[in-house]
Amino acid sequence: MKILPDSKLPNIGTNIFTKMSSLATSCKAINLSQGYPDFGVDEELIKLVKKYLDLGFDQYAPMQGVLKLREAVSEKYHNLYGRYYHENDEITITAGATQAIFTALTAFINQGDEVLIFSPTYDCYEPAIQLNGGKPVFIELDSPNFKIDWQKVENKISNKTRMIIVNSPQNPLGTILTNHDFLRLEEISEKYDLLVLSDEVYEHLVYDGKKHFSVGQYPNLFKRSIATFSFGKTFHVTGWKLGYVLAPNNLMTEIRKVHQFNVFSCNHPFQLAIADYLENNETYLKLNEFYQRKRDLFLDIISASRFTANPCNGTYFQLLNYSEISNLPDVEMAENLTIKNGVASIPISVFSAKKNDEKNLRFCFAKTDETLKKAGDILIKI
Repeated sequence: MKILPDSKLPNIGTNIFTKMSSLATSCKAINLSQGYPDFGVDEELIKLVKKYLDLGFDQYAPMQGVLKLREAVSEKYHNLYGRYYHENDEITITAGATQAIFTALTAFINQGDEVLIFSPTYDCYEPAIQLNGGKPVFIELDSPNFKIDWQKVENKISNKTRMIIVNSPQNPLGTILTNHDFLRLEEISEKYDLLVLSDEVYEHLVYDGKKHFSVGQYPNLFKRSIATFSFGKTFHVTGWKLGYVLAPNNLMTEIRKVHQFNVFSCNHPFQLAIADYLENNETYLKLNEFYQRKRDLFLDIISASRFTANPCNGTYFQLLNYSEISNLPDVEMAENLTIKNGVASIPISVFSAKKNDEKNLRFCFAKTDETLKKAGDILIKI
């Protein structure tokens, strides 16, 4: 008798974040691999959580999320991007952006549907597509600038293409999409009748005077787009696992059909606390300055090393190229840096569909200045 059924994800093992963080812990290395801050949360936000815990908000929140928070999200988005998403019908609070992405894919991807993904890519898209019977179709981006060639995108579209996923600012590359990119995305998605899933969790982490563009800003793109966001990334609370998804009413109806059965609702007192916290827009509008200073500090230290870098345009991840240091494959190089030198990073080839190894490692700079200086002092000696 067969005990175990066939795996739905036969080629998926433990992800690189878990592996590298575990290695960092066992080696007592400085962990610049996984994307989470090592500094504290604003005490004001903690006080607000305690307030709602003390008030006894211990039971289920509404399935679509606390109304007060949905109203705050609606106002925030309208102020930033000029698009109004209705708090009742077009906004749902989720257990982080990963759940929002999985739920959106489950709502719309059927057996045999193709989904276009840019590679190197964040690692949650591919398995979610496969679990829903879809087929990921990868469009490889070329180093060092990783710009999208939209003609290549059109060349990949078939009569089975259902959706295209975009991520800006992009993890793991730290790139951003321009207004021109979104205009081409709007044109192509309309021409071929594609849905668009836009991962915008790092919306407030854009540097050097550049601007974040969102799918809701483009009228024809808005009609066919689902956008996902993260409170965890914005407010340094990744462990709270709270985010949200925006979509026009007809799309949100389908998303909520899935959401109510795989999560139903999210942490009630935390939602109320974040709703209050959003009343002060400086809590998110100053984030780019905060993280750009950390990026610049890290790059300034690294400038004395043999690593080379193009400053990231967004996220809190910086790629460093080590081709002048070693010919080792990037996975092996990342392991050696952790074990022998005491600094953990993430190899970029694991995010590439073709496993392209261009000797790039990803370092997270969402760390205290002390942590970045300690790590930098090690890296400049390599």
